[in-house]
Amino acid sequence: MQAANPRRGYLLGLTAYICWGLFPLYFKAIEAVPAVEIIVSRVLWSALFGSLLLAAWKHPGWFRQLRDNPRRLAILAGSGTLIAANWLIYVWAVNNGRMVEASLGYYINPLVNVLLGMLVLGERLRRLQWLAVGLAAVGVAQQIWQVGSVPWVSLALALTFGFYGLIRKQAPVAALPGLVVETWLLVPLALIWLAFNPGANSAQPDFWLTTDGLWLLAAGPITLVPLVSFNAAARHLPYTTLGFLQYLAPTLVLLLAVFKYHEPLSANALVAFAFIWAGLLIYSIDAVVNLRRKA
Repeated sequence: MQAANPRRGYLLGLTAYICWGLFPLYFKAIEAVPAVEIIVSRVLWSALFGSLLLAAWKHPGWFRQLRDNPRRLAILAGSGTLIAANWLIYVWAVNNGRMVEASLGYYINPLVNVLLGMLVLGERLRRLQWLAVGLAAVGVAQQIWQVGSVPWVSLALALTFGFYGLIRKQAPVAALPGLVVETWLLVPLALIWLAFNPGANSAQPDFWLTTDGLWLLAAGPITLVPLVSFNAAARHLPYTTLGFLQYLAPTLVLLLAVFKYHEPLSANALVAFAFIWAGLLIYSIDAVVNLRRKA
């Protein structure tokens, strides 16, 4: 297995989260297309583009490893299902004026990552990291209390992506081959959906000559670049660190929601976000200090 390289991990993680933070710009450009159809197109074009990329970017022995270890295919089928569910919820939220709630979900996600890192992977937190987690947890709890109901969009996004990252971190499959295989495992479901929905936009040949059709054609590379970066970053960074680096994406989503798409941001929500941002600041300071000690 490749030795961990924290510097490379940070660069890959930043690439992934900046791309994800800017995704609403892409989904808003095709908001006339139903969310399920967008996901179906993402699966099909990602499978095709990923296969071409895998053919050009050699990974010797990956097919034999999967063939000889059927359990790995089952793991990738599970992770593929989780990421497809995450995509669907996120696209629906963006195109239905719930970007603020979606950003909250990805702020909650690092808490899920921290808990999974401790409970499943046996990772330990330092004192400042505990303080950071505590502040973020207070912010999330305050938001839930003020809303008066469980924010299902936020929790669903946090849980699906948290468990997806955990599975991919533990799966002994390289980032790109694993991603291509898990995407291809979703292709039969996408084709079945198209077969039962012959009136869908993407089932019409003329649709691919329209602006929306051309945007959907770009779904492959737009989807794969951040996912490949994320899966590679997960192999070089502790899962708790990767989780807090993730705060960059929801911050970009929140800024787009408020300043570009003019979604309301209440004072109560701002208080919750302030607690979470304070936790991020403390965690980041601790990470920098710890890296300097090891240097």
